[in-house]
Amino acid sequence: MNEPAAVDVRRADLGDVDAIAPLFDAYRQFYECPPDLALAQDYLAARIGRAESIVFAAWSGGEPAGFTQLYPTFCSLEAGAILVLYDLYVAPEKRHGGIARALLALAAAFGRGQGAVRLELSTARTNVTAQRLYEASGWVRDDVYLHYSLSLR
Repeated sequence: MNEPAAVDVRRADLGDVDAIAPLFDAYRQFYECPPDLALAQDYLAARIGRAESIVFAAWSGGEPAGFTQLYPTFCSLEAGAILVLYDLYVAPEKRHGGIARALLALAAAFGRGQGAVRLELSTARTNVTAQRLYEASGWVRDDVYLHYSLSLR
């Protein structure tokens, strides 16, 4: 049996956008958005270029295998910075090799290094695979607060 390829997980920069944009596009399609590679490239380039988000990418066998995107914000109650882990995606053919765990670990290490008080995320109620991963990685489901949104479109 072949050993899994080594995984390199690091912060992405503008030079990585074209390589990871197809993963971002696939992530959006997973959540039923129409395919739009140009939009994915433009969005990632804008967020990274303006330092509005932190993107970590995983490379396996020299190919992009997954990514996560964090958005910095603040918590008034804890009077500190938090990071919202908004996106996490691993290419289907690269799953079950520890890539998502490596991305989550790097995000947590980054947050600690930045002095953030916590990381937050949300996922679809039906995405039980992701929920199992998060809980196995130490994340705790919030049963106190309800999440609401208001569409502005």
